[in-house]
Order: sequence, then C-alpha cells, then structure tokens
Amino acid sequence: MTTFPTLDAWLAHLETAHPVGIDMGLTRIGKVKEALGLSFECPVITVGGTNGKGSTCAILESILLRAGYSVGCHTSPHLLAFNERARVNGQIATDADLLPHFEAVEAARTRFPEPVSLTYFEFTTLAIMHWFASRGLDAVILEVGLGGRLDAVNIIDTDCAIVTSIDIDHTEYLGDTREEIAFEKAGIFRPGKPAVCGDPSAPQTLIDHAESIGADLWLFGRDFRYEGQAGSERQQWSYVGRTLRRSALAYPALRGANQLINTSAALAALEALRERLPVSAQDIRLGLANVELPGRFQVLPGKPSIVLDVAHNPHAAAVLAQNLGNMGYFPYTYAVFGAMHDKDIAGVLAHLKGEIDHWCVTDLPLPRAAAAADLEAALREAGVADSSDSSVTRFSTPADAFQDALKRASDNDRIVVFGSFYTVAGVMAYRKSQQH
Repeated sequence: MTTFPTLDAWLAHLETAHPVGIDMGLTRIGKVKEALGLSFECPVITVGGTNGKGSTCAILESILLRAGYSVGCHTSPHLLAFNERARVNGQIATDADLLPHFEAVEAARTRFPEPVSLTYFEFTTLAIMHWFASRGLDAVILEVGLGGRLDAVNIIDTDCAIVTSIDIDHTEYLGDTREEIAFEKAGIFRPGKPAVCGDPSAPQTLIDHAESIGADLWLFGRDFRYEGQAGSERQQWSYVGRTLRRSALAYPALRGANQLINTSAALAALEALRERLPVSAQDIRLGLANVELPGRFQVLPGKPSIVLDVAHNPHAAAVLAQNLGNMGYFPYTYAVFGAMHDKDIAGVLAHLKGEIDHWCVTDLPLPRAAAAADLEAALREAGVADSSDSSVTRFSTPADAFQDALKRASDNDRIVVFGSFYTVAGVMAYRKSQQH
C-alpha cells in the first residue's frame, strides 16, 4: 500500500495514477465502497444539473446550518485549494481532517488480489464521503461531478435528488441533446424517494425515467414554484410547494436572476424531507441572507467593478449576460476570458458579445484549454473588430489578462472574469498574492 505524508503529495499522485482522467462507470468505485463499509445513517441530498449545482448546495447547507444541524457538503471543482471540496458545519476541511481517509481508501483499494484503479475524482470523493461518515452528521449534501447515472457520487443511494437545470455540456460523455443529457442526470433518482427538478422545461426523458422507477417527482411549475411580491418596499418573494407556502422571503445573498429557481428547488427538497430535517421560516430567512459562494456572479467591492463568474456554457452565459444587463450603466466592460476547447465557445460569445467592449483572452494552464489565439479567432468570427470602442488582446495567463484590464479600465468601468473555473481561479490567486 502506497502512503504519502501530505495531502499535496496524495493529490499529485492521484493526478497520474489512473490511466484516464474521466472513466465513467460505478463498478470499480462500488467495489471499494463495499470494502470501506461506507454508508450514511443521516439523510443524503444529491444535487446534479448543468448549471446551478454549486449554488443549490450552498443554499441547502446554509439553511440546514441555521437550523442547527451538523452538515457535510461535498462540491467540485475547487477554485484555489482542493480542501474547498469538503466542508463540515461550514468549515473547509483541513489537510489533517482528510489524510486518514485518503489512507483508508488506499487500504480498501489495495485489499483486492488485483488492486482497484480509481480516478482522481473517484478516489477523492470516496475519501471525503468516508470523512463525513466518520463524523456522525445530521445531513450530507453531495454535488454530482459530471452527469449523474455513472458519476462517483451516485454510489450512495440518495434520500432526495435535485436536478437543477439541463443544458448541452460535456457532450462527449453525456450525449448531445437535452433529452439524452436529462436521462443521464435523472440517474441520481431513486425509487420511492423525492426527485426534484428545477428546470422549468424538464425533458420528457427525465419525467419518464422518474415514473418508470417510481421516484416521487417534484417538477418546477407543477409541484413547486416561486412568486414575486410586486409593490413590496423591499423585494420579497414566496415559495409555494405541495403543502407549504413560505411567504415574505428575502432574495438570497447570491446575486443573479436564476437564484430564485435554485432556491425554490432547495426549498422543495427541504419540504420533501421535512419529517426528517424540519426547518423553520426563520432558518430559511437566515440561511438565504448568509449564503456565500465564490465565483458565482460574485461582484467584488471597490472600483472598477469586478465580476467573477465561472459561466462556461451557453446556458450559463445567457444568465451572466442578463445579470450584467441588470447592473446599470458602465462606459466600458472588459472581459478576462479563458475556456476549454471542448465547450461551445461560439454559443457562449453569442450571448455575451453585446455586453462586452474589450476582450482580454487568455491561455489556461492545462491541455484541455482553448488557446488564446483560438478564442480571438472565434471573436473575430462573431464580428468583434478593433476600434477605440472595442478590442481583442491575447495573454498567456489569466493574471496577465486581468492586469491589462485593470490598467485600461477607469473607475467607472467594469471587468468581468469568466469562461472557466481556471480563469476565475487564476484571477483570484493573483488578487490574493497582491494582498500580502
């Protein structure tokens, strides 16, 4: 059995240990789960979907913590440090928290005559779940990595599944229609258990799958919805569920037009689980007021206005464009943009080119990234020309692109950093380095 003294050493090893980075299927990880004896006594909520997963997890976690529960939350990917993927009671895991559980997974994996090979995501997800299981928590929230049916998180039978939105992304693994992708995402549903879908136009394949296995399907618009309260002095809204109405709710502290849908899906899950995890109206109010999530339409204090958003597919780009449009007037908007080459880059740009004047496009530090030259070519193709009012400039890192935007932007302008977790992380790391 291999063992490493630090978390960084474990992660470096795992990056190269399995022959491919993504290897869909639950057979290998299922064997190791059994060997670990991994199970949860408490309710588990599994959250999948194309966009909005992280926000929905953060909203659930915040409300349950305000209600006094001990909560484990696993999300991915991370922005600056791996440890962000694992939180207990709102606190990010320390290296010391995680190390024994990495060792436990390695011991279980190598117990077989032919050791079981696990991907980075499978290994780390098992280690985080094993940590949660050791803590005797009241609730566990698990964010799906990719898809649902064959994702590592799906080795745990959920007590309530949420699918936030369904859009075209990861086509090489999930299919290239909303119907195919919805079927993969619906794979986290379980017979007899609540299955919440927050997509306002749920594909028929998801509905059919829920019915065929006997899941208790909660559809947005049919079983739950939100209502704005017009004319109220402070903006308020109501959640309307099957048996519960929550009135006079404040908007969640997460900004953006899509957050009421994510919040409604979270509240539907809590309504469905209310016998096991009751929460009060006050818990919900406090939870929504205090929810935080870096990189999701995050507007930083100060001037020029800086917006960080991990939007990386057309559906998320459309929401980002809407949110930018709602921010008011800025003479010029600068974009720091880097993306993966397998994304629908033209689709992303189509939504955002009307909101952005000056593009600072950047390479990203991994093989899957689109080169800055390719991003520039896509912008030229979309009709962005160079003039005093618009431009495209190439950079080799997000930090370089961001410094250029900072140099050129006046206090009244804004800078939007988006396109990938890596783009946002690069700028966050640079800003952090400047604070010391």
